[in-house]
Amino acid sequence: MDSQTSQSSPAPEPPRTFQVDLRGLVDLLSHHLYSSPKVYLRELLQNAVDAVTARRAVEPGAPARVRLYTDGADGADGAGGAALRVEDSGIGLTESDVHELLATIGRSSKRAEGLQEARSDFLGQFGIGLLACFVVAERIRVVSRSARTPQAPPVEWTARDDGSYTVRTLPDEARPEPGTTVHLVARAGAAEWLAPERVLSLARDFGSLLPYDVRVGEEEVTDLPAPWDRPYASPANRRVALARHCQGLFGFTPLDSIDLSVPVAGIRGVAYVLPSAVSPAQRAGHRVHLKGMLLTERAEQLLPDWAFFVRCVLDTDSLRPTASREALYEDETLAAVRDALGERIRSWLTGLAAGDPERLEAFLSVHHLGVKSLARHDPEMLRTMLPWLPFETTDGRLSLEEFAQRHRVVHFTRTVEEYRQVAPIASAQGIGVINGGYTYDSELVEALPSVRPGTVVAELDADTVTAHLDAVDPAEELALAGFLAAARATLDPLGCDVVLRAFHPLSVPALHLDDRAARHEQARAEAEAQADDLWAGILGSLRGSAPRSRLVLNHLNPLVRRISSLPEPELIGTATESLYGQALLMAQRPLRPADSALLNRAFIGLLEWATHGEEGR
Repeated sequence: MDSQTSQSSPAPEPPRTFQVDLRGLVDLLSHHLYSSPKVYLRELLQNAVDAVTARRAVEPGAPARVRLYTDGADGADGAGGAALRVEDSGIGLTESDVHELLATIGRSSKRAEGLQEARSDFLGQFGIGLLACFVVAERIRVVSRSARTPQAPPVEWTARDDGSYTVRTLPDEARPEPGTTVHLVARAGAAEWLAPERVLSLARDFGSLLPYDVRVGEEEVTDLPAPWDRPYASPANRRVALARHCQGLFGFTPLDSIDLSVPVAGIRGVAYVLPSAVSPAQRAGHRVHLKGMLLTERAEQLLPDWAFFVRCVLDTDSLRPTASREALYEDETLAAVRDALGERIRSWLTGLAAGDPERLEAFLSVHHLGVKSLARHDPEMLRTMLPWLPFETTDGRLSLEEFAQRHRVVHFTRTVEEYRQVAPIASAQGIGVINGGYTYDSELVEALPSVRPGTVVAELDADTVTAHLDAVDPAEELALAGFLAAARATLDPLGCDVVLRAFHPLSVPALHLDDRAARHEQARAEAEAQADDLWAGILGSLRGSAPRSRLVLNHLNPLVRRISSLPEPELIGTATESLYGQALLMAQRPLRPADSALLNRAFIGLLEWATHGEEGR
């Protein structure tokens, strides 16, 4: 049975080979993999540099030249139009290499026999560089002669964007020396990418740090050593030269420059400190060269998030590029480099604190937010920056250290609105308050005891401020019971209580105090009033103990004393509304519609009272 089954089974089908639509693949490259057609020149430079590197691995004294020439089409098949020729003195190819490497999508010459040991010195890793040239070219012609097999004749490979190619050997005089020449003929609409000015500009942008002699015609492309590695007569001269480099590269003159050196990761470069403040949410774009070739000018994950105040340019031989070679691959190496570069920037900050306070103050006046972001997670940085970080306080703009030296208890508010409410009164009462409403400030104030043992930190709320104000003599408050009742009745619909206290300065007639719970309750009540029956019921069920704001009247103020002696309850109500509105404005609180209506009503009421008084005279 088994033998019969075996004999009747059909023979297995031979494996099939994937078919590649080259036009579709070029469209995929140009619209999805690469950000711009300009990368074609980077790929050509990269292939040429890798070829030179491969030859020098077997012939250390071999020439290291790459030349780019822009002219009309080479005329090999009578075609005309813009063209580019790239010549290198690299390892070259034999006919078998051409069939194996150039005609197979995804195959890289870096995998060729005998070159694997030198692969870490190559820029390319994916073997699709030459294919990327079809983004701008309709035809690619490669003429090459192998340095590893010098007796082999030169070989020519010609490919078109329809996926067809031809291969033929050439006489020795067609290419006497080892190396490769790549000829491109522009496709329709892409001639601008092969124009002389554009080629020179792109070559300098991509290849300024390449280690070999690269030229476009007679124009030098490379500019070595890198600006951060050059010798200078003095630190001041170096600072000026780097500032000039930053201006040309990023378009701004930096506040300072920070050396970025991580030898274990093969990284050298510089970070330029921005001269103006930027949002921490703004994604920074850094320029990263890989073994001298510009990889990307928009690297976003190179530095920690807190270091948003710098722009970097560096060269590396350890970080991995993505498939498009326009970004960095997120892996353990990149994470370690990110930490190491962050540590360099941190060391620069601590160095300024120790030896150059003027430059540090200039930096903090612009970028204190970034340093605060770092300090809230780093006790050592907080300890270092404590004498320098500026905060808004009732004593003026001070550091936490200086403020804590002045006040036994460091009070702070969590919002700017709360600070504006209490700051004038707290200051008059001798209570020091820090405005913790700005980004990171309240977190840093709360962290103060961890780096300054013995410091007492307390949040300042409406109850605390009220408790510090002097109570009015009970007999006097009882005599004003009618006035207080009329005032409370006036403000009750607004969810505000009225309290009588005595405090300084005498010029402040009233103080509006609330806290976050009171504001939340006000917002809930407003939403309930505007909602339909269903939502009004839901919002009503959320009502808690209904915390209320309070209007603290200053019994020492002459105006309040005169208002409290008014005989007409209606006039007391109008005056109370006026004091309430004035207190809101003094606290710089945003006005609700009900508050605006109250201010208008009180203003009209006072005018009517004043004009009525004039008529009665």
